[in-house]
Amino acid sequence: MSIQPEGEEIRKAVKWVSEQRKFEKKKELNRIIEEACIKFNLSPKEAEFLQSFVLDNSCS
Repeated sequence: MSIQPEGEEIRKAVKWVSEQRKFEKKKELNRIIEEACIKFNLSPKEAEFLQSFVLDNSCS
């Protein structure tokens, strides 16, 4: 069972971060996450979810 984020913006942010990681390999992951939070106007709770989700699923 996995936790699914509510809201379209968090889904878009997860997808955007994934795409940025492919094309911006030299950019720091935390910086990409920070930019996603601003771009998608995420709440502090959504930002926390995004960070933990991305960091927990980053194997590369």
